[in-house]
Amino acid sequence: MLAEQPPLELSEQEKAQRELEHTLALIEAALYVSGRPLEPKTLGSVIRIRSKTKILELARMLVEKYRQTSGALEILELEDGRFALQLRPEYVPRVRRFATRPLLTPGPLKTLSYIAYRQPVTQAQVIAIRGPQAYNHVKELEQMGLITCDKLGRTKVVRTTEYFADYFNLSHDLRLLKRQLQALFETTEKLKETKP
Repeated sequence: MLAEQPPLELSEQEKAQRELEHTLALIEAALYVSGRPLEPKTLGSVIRIRSKTKILELARMLVEKYRQTSGALEILELEDGRFALQLRPEYVPRVRRFATRPLLTPGPLKTLSYIAYRQPVTQAQVIAIRGPQAYNHVKELEQMGLITCDKLGRTKVVRTTEYFADYFNLSHDLRLLKRQLQALFETTEKLKETKP
C-alpha cells in the first residue's frame, strides 16, 4: 500500500503567478459582463487595487495577452483611457446576424451618424438634411437611449448620450468622438471604393 503524499507547497513565484492570472481573469470577466468599455477606476474596484498605475499595468498586460492570440476577441485601450473587450473587426460581417443587441436599420443609423458628427444640432437641422422620416428616427434613437433631446424654443437640441459612446466603443470626449467618427467614415468610403 502506498503512503499518502502530503500536498506539494507552491513556491512564492508560483503563488504570485496564480494571483496574477486570477487578477487578469477578473478584469477580463468585468469587461465581458459589462459589454461596454470600462474606466481603470472601475476595473480597480473589481480587482481591489487603488493604484491607477498598477491597474493600467495589469489591464495592458491583458491587452497584450489577447494581442498574442489568434482568437476572435480582442481587448483594446481606447484613446480616452477606457478598456473594451470586443470582437475582432474581421469576424463581424460573418456573425453580425447573431448579435443580441437590436441593430439599427440604415435610415436611423444614417440619422444617428449625422447627429453624432454635427452635435449639438437642432432637430430642425436634422429634419432639413435627413427628411421628414427623421422625426421617427429621432424618436426611435431617443427610446433606445442613444440620443437626448432638450427643448429649445420651438425645436429641440439633439446630442448623443454616454450610452451611445459605450455602445459603439467611442470616446466620451466630444472632440475625440468626432475624430473617431471621421476616421470611421473615411475607412467606410475606402472600403466602398475597393468593392467591385
